This record gives sequence, C-alpha cells and structure tokens, in this order.
Amino acid sequence: MAKNRSGNPAVRMSKSEAAEMDAVNEWASKRAAKNHRAIMIASNAPWTNTGYGQQCAQLVTRLKRDGHKCAVAVNYGLEGTTSAWNGIPLFPRGFALHSEDVVPAYVQAWAHQNPSLDPLLITLYDVWVFKGEPWDHVPQIAPWVPIDHYPVPPAVMAFLSKPNVTPIAMSQFGQQAILDAGIKDCLYVPHAIDTKVFTPTRTFSTPQGTMTGREFMGISDDRYVVGMVSANKGAVPNRKSFPESFQAFARFAQTRPDAILYVHTEARPSMGGIDLLTLAQACGIREEQIKFPDPFVLRMGVPNEVMAAIYTSIDVLLQPSMGEGFGIPLVEAQACGTPAIVSDATAQPELLGVGWLVEGQPWWDPMQSSWLHQPFVDSIVGALEDAHSRPRERSEKAIEFAAQYDADLVFDASWRPTIKALA
Repeated sequence: MAKNRSGNPAVRMSKSEAAEMDAVNEWASKRAAKNHRAIMIASNAPWTNTGYGQQCAQLVTRLKRDGHKCAVAVNYGLEGTTSAWNGIPLFPRGFALHSEDVVPAYVQAWAHQNPSLDPLLITLYDVWVFKGEPWDHVPQIAPWVPIDHYPVPPAVMAFLSKPNVTPIAMSQFGQQAILDAGIKDCLYVPHAIDTKVFTPTRTFSTPQGTMTGREFMGISDDRYVVGMVSANKGAVPNRKSFPESFQAFARFAQTRPDAILYVHTEARPSMGGIDLLTLAQACGIREEQIKFPDPFVLRMGVPNEVMAAIYTSIDVLLQPSMGEGFGIPLVEAQACGTPAIVSDATAQPELLGVGWLVEGQPWWDPMQSSWLHQPFVDSIVGALEDAHSRPRERSEKAIEFAAQYDADLVFDASWRPTIKALA
C-alpha cells in the first residue's frame, strides 16, 4: 500500500471523490478571492508625518491584518525606486505633481501580481487632480475624499461621477454634500487617531530625560497658550485662516499680557504658503507674543508623543479654517483634553465636542468654482475671550468625545462594512 509523507497509509480517492475535492478547493479559492482583495492605496507614504501619511499607515496596516493584499502608490515621500514598509510594497511617485501619471499603471501591475484577487484602488487625496483616460480603465476606485467646499466643486464631481467610482466621504458633511449633488451611492468612513498616543500627556522621553510640552515650545507655565496646528500651504485662498486668526489673537492679547500664540507650522512660505512672520507684524503681534517650532526639528518630524504633549500643554486650539475635509488636529487636541475654536462650516461642527464655533460668511473660491467659509475676526475674538475665562484644566468631556474616532473602533465599525459593501 502506498504511504504518504508521514508514513501512514495513503487514502486512495475514487475519481468522483477526487472531482468533488477539486470542486471544494475551487470553491474555497473563489471564496478567499471574494473575501480578500488586492488593495492599493494612493496617498502619502505611510512613514510620513502628514495627516494623509498617518491615515494611510493606520488603514493599510489593518487591511493587511484582515488578510487583504495591500500596496501603496506613493505621491509624497518616495522617489526613484520601489520600497516596502512593514512588509507592504510601496510604489514611487511619478513625474506628474500628484502622481496621477502612474497610479493607474500601478493598479494594473498590482492586480497582475495577485491574479486570484479582485483589485481595488482607494485614493486618499484630492480627486480633482486625477485626470486622463487611464483612470477610466481602473476596475474599481473608492476615493476616500475630502470635501471642504459647498456645493461639491465641479472638478470633484466630474471624478466622483465616473461609473467605476464609489466615493467614501471622510466626514458626515462630505457625505451629505455628495448626496446633495446627486450621487446616490456614497459611503462614509471618518478619519481616525491612535487614542493610546493622543491622550493627556504631561511629559515625553528624550535621550537627556523627560520634557514637558511647554518646555518643548519654550513657553513658561504661567502663560495662556493659544495653539495652532496647521500646514502653511496655499496663499489664495489661505484655507487655514492664518490672517483672520492672527488678527483676532492680536486684539485678544492687547488686554491679556499672559497670552501667547504657538503656531506649529513653517513660519516662512517654503511650502507655498504665506510669510507668517510678516503677517504677525502686520497684525501687531509682538515678537514675544508668538512662537514657532525650530524649523529643523519640524522638518525632521515631530513624533506623535511630542504632539500629544503639545496639545496637552496648550490652553485652547485655534483652528477656524475656511473649509475642512476632516480636521485631524481638532480630534487629536480634544483627545488630550483641550477644547478648540473652529468655524461653523464644513466638517468642523461635527468634530467639536468641547469648544466654540465661530461665525463667518461665504467666500467664493474661483479655483474650485465653489464656496468656502471666511471666519469673522470679531467672532474669533469672542471665542478666545470665552476660552480664556474657563478653568485651565483638561476636559474629560472632550476626551470622551474624541474616543469615538479611535483607529481600531473606526476600522471595526466603518472600514470592514465598507470593504464588504465594495465587494
């Protein structure tokens, strides 16, 4: 009698039994192919300290853990060669500014490497930059799309309306705006944070010992700190409302000598933004009333543990943007117990658990042919005055509110059903 490799007698199957076993194996293979996908995410490299990079890292890690074959088409953070991050292949950025020239080809290559799995492209970026016929040949695209105007800009709608596209809004506001525009099938998954890191944090470790957030910022404990955490990109429109925020702080600080503005961004217009030092002078903010991080430290990347200490150390987050697709710093700050001041527009109200909404007026964006929201300086001043009058303590209500955006919770409650709905 024939024996198998274990030395035990081999079991001989009849032709009918062998055919039945082949059918079972084929069914199992098809089931695996249906339940798992060959997923490519087009966004910033997962090791970058950008908002997109952090969201990409959270998502691709958990998708891989669920058994999907994952790769990243990088539009920022990798050039000239392929690479890998935690066992996940990374394809380099293209020659076009937003890598729109290479992503469709990368999807085709990834599908070819995984022929038994249905391909899916998830984009985490502005979709109005994705132009050209090759995008029409990608089998399935699910843009995790920021909507920071109302109504949805025409160039965004042009992409979301393609027959091979199913949008995923990153805010409830964005989902409703897409539905209002006439797209019937729009899913919703919010951005998320790591609540194990973003939690009230008094100190963080350094090679020399421990340091507080105030020590990192170079600000004494007796000062009232208004913090801004926003990328200094874009001059017209200046979507992060630096001019209005600086004007409001200057007026607020005139009668409050303890007030200081900490702005966690590039002070100079090196990223295509505006010269914030010149702006501060024009608004009447004195040199001792404003702080920026060391530009070398900023460019080397500030770890999340340090950011948690900064959020914990400021008294209020000032973030009255003209429009937000989501607004990660708003949730991160609240997770550290810090209230916030934001505009009463786009995704911002739904993300505010504790803080103040400021009024404004519509602002026409000719580049996108749609409306943003310009905050009123008077309304920001009033919010700063209210914030200054509250007790200087961590808000448990803010921490509890932010907990709903924990990355594991969001993946379980939103991403798993969304991937299933896209099957």
